[in-house]
Order: sequence, then C-alpha cells, then structure tokens
Amino acid sequence: MTTQTKITLQEKMFSQLRDRSFFEQAKKYAFSYLDEVYDRNVFPTPEAVSRLKEFDEPMPQHPAEPHEILQQLYEVGAPATMAQISGRYFGFVNGSTVPGAAGARWLADIWDQNAALYVMSPVASYVEAVSEKWVVDLLGLPPETAAGFVGGSTLAGMCGLAAGRNELLKRQGWDVNADGLFGAPSIRVIVGGQVHAAISKALSLLGLGRARVEVIPVDDQGRAIAGKMPKLDSTCLVLAQAGNVNSGAFDPIDEICEAAHEAGAWVHVDGAFGLWAASSRSTRHLAKGIEMADSWSVDAHKLINAPYDCGIVLCRSREALVSAMHITGSYLIDSERRDNMHYAPEMSRRARGIDVWATLKSLGRDGLEELIDRLCSHARRFGEKLGAEGFHILNDIVFNQVLLTADTPEQTQAVLVAVQQSGELWCGGTVWNGQPAIRISVCSWATTEADVDRSVAAFAAALAGVKSGRIK
Repeated sequence: MTTQTKITLQEKMFSQLRDRSFFEQAKKYAFSYLDEVYDRNVFPTPEAVSRLKEFDEPMPQHPAEPHEILQQLYEVGAPATMAQISGRYFGFVNGSTVPGAAGARWLADIWDQNAALYVMSPVASYVEAVSEKWVVDLLGLPPETAAGFVGGSTLAGMCGLAAGRNELLKRQGWDVNADGLFGAPSIRVIVGGQVHAAISKALSLLGLGRARVEVIPVDDQGRAIAGKMPKLDSTCLVLAQAGNVNSGAFDPIDEICEAAHEAGAWVHVDGAFGLWAASSRSTRHLAKGIEMADSWSVDAHKLINAPYDCGIVLCRSREALVSAMHITGSYLIDSERRDNMHYAPEMSRRARGIDVWATLKSLGRDGLEELIDRLCSHARRFGEKLGAEGFHILNDIVFNQVLLTADTPEQTQAVLVAVQQSGELWCGGTVWNGQPAIRISVCSWATTEADVDRSVAAFAAALAGVKSGRIK
C-alpha cells in the first residue's frame, strides 16, 4: 500500500506559474472582450446585471482553480461591465486606455511593485521621476515643480490643498504636522460658485470645512469672476478651476493668480481634465496663467487615456509638498533617490508612474496634441448636430464638454432615460441653473465621427419618441 504525498498550496501555485495556461486563458478572454466591446451596448443589459448575483456565494472553504476564477469573471463579469473603453461612452469624464499603456500595465501588474520607496522598487522610483519631468514640461509649469502619483484628482486636490494649508500656517508660525489644527490660526478658503464636489470633499477631509468657504460669483458658463473676488490676504487658500465639469469653461486663472499673489495667498488649480489643455497649441489659451499657481491637480486617466487609476498632484514648492506628505519610521529606508511615498499620502501603492510614462510615451507630444484636438472637434460636432436636431446647447463648447436640454425639463429627463436605455451610448444628467440638463463628456481616444453621428441619431430618435408620446 502506497502513501500519496499531499501537494501543498505553495507547490500548487508554483506549478500554476510554470504551466501558465491560465495566463493564456486570461489573454483569450481579454482579446475576446476587445473584439466585441466597441460594438456592444454601452450599458450592460438587465439580464447581464441580474447574473451578478452569482458572485454572491459563501466564502469557499478550499482554494479555487485559476481557470475557474477566470471563467466566472469572463462569463458573468464581462457582460456586466460598462463599455467605458468604447467610443460611445460619454457619461463621466472617463477616458479609455491607450493600447501601449494597457500592455505596460499588464507587465507592471506581473512585476507587482510596491512603489513606496526606492529600495523597494528602483524602477518605480526612476520611472515616476521621469513621468514627473514629462508632465511638468507638457503643462508648461515651472521646472522645479514636484509631482505625486495618486488614485485620482480628488486625492490629488487634497494633497495640493494640504501643502497650501500647511504653508500658509507655517508662515504664521504654526506647524500642522506637529500640532494639528486645534488652536491653529484661521485660514480663509476662496472658491468659485461652481467648485467641484471633489474639492469640497478634500476641504472636509483637511478640516477646512465645506460651509466656511467664501464664494466667488460665476458667469453664465460657470467661470469665476475675478473682479468679484473678496479682498484677499496672506491667510487665503484660493481655488481656481481649469475645466468646469458641466460646461468645460475655464476660470480666468491668470487674473486670479495675480490678485492672490499680490496678497500673499496660495492658489490651487483644480484641473482634473482641463489642465491638459495646456499641452495643445489650439487650446493652450484656455489655461492661460496656470504656471502662476502654487499647486495643481490633474488626472491622467481622464483626457489622456491612461489606465485607471492615475491622478497627479503637482506643487511648485517641492519642500511644501514633501513636508505635507512626509513620514518616517524606524524600519523605513530613505534614499538619495526619489522615494515616492514622500510625494503622496499612500505608503504602499502600485507603480502608477509607469502607467503615466507608458501613456505619454505612446502618444508623444504630437499624439497628445492630436488626441486633445480630436476630442474637442468631436464635442463641437455634437453641439452642431444636436442643435440641428432641436436640442438647446447651453454652453460655449470650448473644450470637450457639451451641455444640452430639450424644450422642457420633463422632455429632457425623458430623453436622457431613453438614450441610456437604448444602449447606443451612455451619458449622464446634471443640474444647470436649477434645471435638469444632459451632459456629454468626450474623452475616449476610440471615439470616431461615426460614433458621434450614431449617438446623435439615438438622441434624435429619443426626442422624436418623447414629443410623439411614444416614450414617456
């Protein structure tokens, strides 16, 4: 009688890595998804969403096979995805993924680098330093500007505001890192009347308060009116916006910066998608004066189509950013090279700088400019064609955003629901001047003129159905 040797989980996993058949299976599923995603309904069908309950099972007692895991993800998960990488997703300001960056992400995922310290991953440190230099150069920011790579512009905005908050208090003799905010001198926060929710969230997290802000009136496009700013002083943290999330409009950043710096205030520019306007000759005028600010927040996963998630905080003063983010520990090994954790709140994190590097290398200066110009052209095409179909275009289409309504609020809401349910495209609703509106965000490199025209046809059909009473 022979005794069968039990294979340990570790041995089994090494065997799986040597076999690699499940990697081939993953590649097959990924390629199959790419083959159909550009033609399928943008929003998943009710049947696909209903199948998601198959994931709701008790925690398995025994290890599952990789093939089984991949099969479930593909058969149940893939049909329930939003076809965000297609050319007809216009809902939120979400880009697709540049092919070269997608491939780099696959490779970097296998590397599985912790990007916190140089000693943990020299390649993550070095490539993020290069990405910093490239981003700063593309945006025309001061060459000494530092960058931290975070999950998105919400966190990037929080980092920039933290640097500004700490610096303003430091000038008043207060060390936030050591003494916190209890008993600290007061800081005034100045925002435009259409400040993004991400900034409001950041202000809450930083203990600056959403309700304490002083609001600058805005014009009919949502731009802050520089001449109506409150009197500023050296305790002010001033927020400017490069790209209104509804209209795409840009605040007069140069005027805001001039007034703020004359008073000794700190200026942060929220440029989640709009900051990239500075990298194209045809849109650079929109971002006039951004180089005068003190800190900036921007996403790579929006307009330039890096993989999710890739946000970037930028700060003119490297010292101010590092001081706000820096922490030490007895076990941490700092180096003379870039230690990424000192530029962002996270310690352990993935190497996002590789995604940004691969995206920018894939595009180059010319490709990035071409991408931005094409997205803006598609937005204008939307505006022209939807206007011809009887919709009311509410914004001056200066960048990638289109804002529209039907004749009545009721019609607008009904058209939005009908368009979403059609599966032809997906866009979202918003409120503009107290009334419901529809917002189209053109962000994907994959969007073609044919995608725009197909989407316009879906809008026209929905409007006709609503006006005839066929669609309620």
